[in-house]
Amino acid sequence: MALKDSEKREVIVRRAAQELRDGFYVNLGIGMPTLIANYVPAGMEVILQSENGMLGVGPFPPAGAEDADLINAGKETVSELPGTSYFSSADSFAMIRGGHIDLSILGAMEVDEEGNVANWLIPGKVVKGMGGAMDLVASARRVIVTMEHTTKAGEPKLLKQCTLPLTGLKVVDTVITELGLIRVTKEGLVLEELAPGVTVEQVQHATGATLKVREGIKTWGTSVDGDLR
Repeated sequence: MALKDSEKREVIVRRAAQELRDGFYVNLGIGMPTLIANYVPAGMEVILQSENGMLGVGPFPPAGAEDADLINAGKETVSELPGTSYFSSADSFAMIRGGHIDLSILGAMEVDEEGNVANWLIPGKVVKGMGGAMDLVASARRVIVTMEHTTKAGEPKLLKQCTLPLTGLKVVDTVITELGLIRVTKEGLVLEELAPGVTVEQVQHATGATLKVREGIKTWGTSVDGDLR
């Protein structure tokens, strides 16, 4: 049965949260990646940074508990954790450009087999700006892309070569979609894990580049209403 858009996002962000590590400084990009703040594994200390000037972002607040002064880079209301600090956008980008972000998780419109990523512009469409993505993909120690595997028209977003204006060259380490987890390697795209109920053939059919398949590939144990295990 095909997943709803909300269920796809749930599958993706739950798996992406498992890439967090204790003590990491992490930037969560606008859109789907911000949902990961709600799925930080219990007992793990992860410091979430928002490029608008906040270090110590917590989960999204419950309805009625929002503080309009506490927002992330996507202007969504967030919560703060004990010890949260605030600073200027200039200081925030000094942290990013200085290489102090262990992990950047962001969305994308296209990723190709060399790890190039396009996530800021579709020619002919008006955009307000490129945001901080170019700094993040160039400066973070590791970059993960979370995205749906295909466009709404069913076209692949994982390609042999990106067709849209690039955000960064050879910067993506890992792509997580509702179909599986793909690593970017020197040999190309390697399918390492499958989402529940998905086959290798389904992933390859939805991909615009040839996938190598990890020997002993596994299916991650999750569902839209259950925990990874």
